[in-house]
Amino acid sequence: MTLVVATSAVDDTRHVGEALSALARPGDVVVLAGDLGAGKTAFVQGFGRGLGVPDRITSPTFTLVHVYDGRLPVHHLDVYRLDQLSEALDLGLAEMLDEPGVVLVEWGDAITPVLPHDYLEVRLTFGEGDDDRNLALRCIGPRWTARQSALASSLAPWAPTEETD
Repeated sequence: MTLVVATSAVDDTRHVGEALSALARPGDVVVLAGDLGAGKTAFVQGFGRGLGVPDRITSPTFTLVHVYDGRLPVHHLDVYRLDQLSEALDLGLAEMLDEPGVVLVEWGDAITPVLPHDYLEVRLTFGEGDDDRNLALRCIGPRWTARQSALASSLAPWAPTEETD
């Protein structure tokens, strides 16, 4: 099942990320997908804020990985510039996944073969207005599927709709 919410401002996208962070557990993986400028980093900023990250969260496009301290450590990856799947492993992905933090991967749909088969996919797409975004959230594997009703509840302010897969 896929839950879809719509936002109409960058801050709304951040608020969705913040709301979802309340469900975060050690070892969680969140895969962020969508076109350039769709709001992946804004989502991570809100997610980090919800986890109490005091630092300014920026896109790791050129550094590839940022780590932030919060209620749970946040490993923020951007794999846009990677040419091969093996490069994701060279970033220390396996070690990050073993740590008691949360891994958020921008452009993560490009490396799903090297990710655990248990993650939350957040696909951001442009809406009709300049700041309108649609976020489609899909639970992959039992870890997130078990939290599906809690996920829907946390998204209630944005009136989620369910789509079948």
